[in-house]
Amino acid sequence: MRYVSLNIENGIAQVRLNRPDKLNALTLDTLHELIATARQLRRDRTVRAVVIAGEGPSFSAGLDIAGTLRTPSRVARAFVPAPWRGTNLFQEACWAWRRIPVPVIAAVRGHCYGGGVQIALAADLRFATADSKWSVLEGKWGIIPDMTGIRTLTEIVGPDVAKRLTMTAEQFSGAEADRLGLVTELHDDPIKAATVFAESLLPKSPDALAAAKRLVDGALTGSARRTFARERWEQLRLLRLPNTGILRRAVLKKATPEFRPRARRMRLWP
Repeated sequence: MRYVSLNIENGIAQVRLNRPDKLNALTLDTLHELIATARQLRRDRTVRAVVIAGEGPSFSAGLDIAGTLRTPSRVARAFVPAPWRGTNLFQEACWAWRRIPVPVIAAVRGHCYGGGVQIALAADLRFATADSKWSVLEGKWGIIPDMTGIRTLTEIVGPDVAKRLTMTAEQFSGAEADRLGLVTELHDDPIKAATVFAESLLPKSPDALAAAKRLVDGALTGSARRTFARERWEQLRLLRLPNTGILRRAVLKKATPEFRPRARRMRLWP
């Protein structure tokens, strides 16, 4: 891969957008690589958390529009959704990170514009510097966020703020993003902070973390009754999984748990 790098150490996957000379602007090849990386991590049941960031001083300046439009036939194909997923190339490059059953933390510094914002919003948490630069930039060019950003932006900040940011394409700092609720935590070194947070999850059951992510994401769109049913199914499954027993015994002995790989997901939800 050229534009996305991956390094896994101690169960923590470090993913980097790797085009620093162009502020990690996104090309169609970058989007393909993001999807391939996310799928690789989804299959790897030993991965416990993911930190995604940009190489160099910026997270991502968004889509490389000039470069992308040089191949209009590829762009046209990229708009076609896969019927089994319901997403096209642009959307899956972001939503693939929601499909990974482990916590994903975006570490943002420098520019986070357009598609970069949408990738960050697809993570479970966002750590950023106070002086990072944010913008839902698509409105500047007369278009809209179409990489799942409308969904994630509305979930996180609510419809009124989502409309304002989308309509105005205003630029704002990480500190303002924190005030708006886009950012989970502010840090001088968000990559280090995200990694420390990921390490703090290692003593937690990987199966419980996966269940928590599924339940919270599902609760955003499901009815209360459906959420309650999902809670019951997930809890019954967790009570029978080996990692739950491993953690319980470790807690009683005040020892460090040695977990098995995360259990394969079973389609238990009604």
